[in-house]
Amino acid sequence: MRLTFDLKYRAISARDRRFDGQFIFAVRTTGIYCRPSCPARTPNPSNVEFFAVSAAAHEAGYRACKRCLPDAAPGSPEWDLRGDVVGRVMKLIADGEVERSGVTGLATHLGYSTRHLTRLMTEEIGAGPLALARAQRAHTARILLVNTPMPVSDIAFAAGFGSIRQFNDTFREIFDLTPSELRTRTSAAPRAGVGAELASAIPRHEPHAPAGSVRSAHLTGGDGAWASGVPQGVVDLALPYREPLDAAGIFRWFADRALPGVEVAEADSYSRTLALPGGPAWFRVYASGSQLRLSVRLAAFGDLPFLIARVRRLFDLDADPEAIDDALASQPELAARVEAIPGIRVPGASDPHEMLIRAMVGQQITVASARTALTRLTDAHGERVDGDPDTTILFPTMLAIAERGHEVLRGPAARVAAIRDAAAALASGDLVLDLAGDSRTQREALLARRGIGPWTADYVRMRVTGDPDVVLPGDVVVRNGAARLGIPSTARELDGWAARTSPWRSYLTAHLWRAPHAPVQETHP
Repeated sequence: MRLTFDLKYRAISARDRRFDGQFIFAVRTTGIYCRPSCPARTPNPSNVEFFAVSAAAHEAGYRACKRCLPDAAPGSPEWDLRGDVVGRVMKLIADGEVERSGVTGLATHLGYSTRHLTRLMTEEIGAGPLALARAQRAHTARILLVNTPMPVSDIAFAAGFGSIRQFNDTFREIFDLTPSELRTRTSAAPRAGVGAELASAIPRHEPHAPAGSVRSAHLTGGDGAWASGVPQGVVDLALPYREPLDAAGIFRWFADRALPGVEVAEADSYSRTLALPGGPAWFRVYASGSQLRLSVRLAAFGDLPFLIARVRRLFDLDADPEAIDDALASQPELAARVEAIPGIRVPGASDPHEMLIRAMVGQQITVASARTALTRLTDAHGERVDGDPDTTILFPTMLAIAERGHEVLRGPAARVAAIRDAAAALASGDLVLDLAGDSRTQREALLARRGIGPWTADYVRMRVTGDPDVVLPGDVVVRNGAARLGIPSTARELDGWAARTSPWRSYLTAHLWRAPHAPVQETHP
């Protein structure tokens, strides 16, 4: 649905939370930008200007509203729908490409010159890659300011700023506050009578690790991440999302596939270890009332924004569930299922390389068998880290799988060789698989390798790139679910029928996986 000026203005007049994160609005007379649900008085249409992202408002000279915290809204679902360079840039910046390799590296990754990419992004959304990365650093710093007792100077560098002066100048420009003033104001906000909606958007301060949380120096920054004597602890914050959310369903998905030692999944929580650029990390996503919250412990706080972005993709939190549900429910065969499971999500991937290995191991075997095989692999070749008693193993590196995977992988020799070859290609860079890659190009690259068929290639692109328009007609469980709902269930017929649900075929697939059916041998990992 194209968001016209009139539709956007009606959304802000109604303070409609469904549009939070899909756009922001700025008020010319006050110089402030807000999220659509901001409780402040609705401005006159002539004074309103709309932007796709906060960085564009910064570039236009506006500062963030201190009342509605517009940067704490869910992300836009547009970037998954757009497979063009703009969508890819937004994903790469969220995943830290600018912090790792600079704007030049980002442009090279996409095959553009820095100048051309900056011009393209500015024309499309009103801000170039550097401005977008700068806005993300400010958002990261805000999270650290209100969630940890870290000194402001340490937060500046942990968030990616090059100097204290740059940090202070950015905060004054965006928030009209110094970092210390923002910390004091936000920490005091709940005590000052802030409404429940705003309070839920403010992350909790939890400076000390709770019982059972990750404790080792390897994961707590004992080598310097907690500088200046800051106590060890976790960062705990709310994960905003658009309602409805089928949280129980996605927790159950992870529970069925959790690898002992790497992951723990329960009815209302999911935790795991994960290798990040700054070192190993631990995170836990859990339901708390109507909120979804995230607790993290990092070796380097510079990894925080990238971990948050990955968790949001893992739980598909930037989806627009009402738009998806409305489209699917328009098909009579799906109406009852959508009513029974509103807000279904498509699970993403914590790590693209890991996702491919899990998919290849799980081809043509049951979920339980795949879990057994992957547990043997992680037990034998995953790195041990001190941490939570139930999550002390990192998923094996691609190099370890390539060199020693045959020691524990079972099955036909050709299949084991294909898994090792894919791992070697990922380790060497001969095979590139990333969340911001072109979905179709990555599919073709996967299909060109031995041992990878259409089901695996499509399953991986659905979960790694977040492509919302993938159907798996070759999946036994998908076809079984289609038959139960009165949808044509042969591969060819299902593929044709599914076209009517485009561009939401991935969510159709999720519903078919969940459709009531007699016990069958599941084959998706």
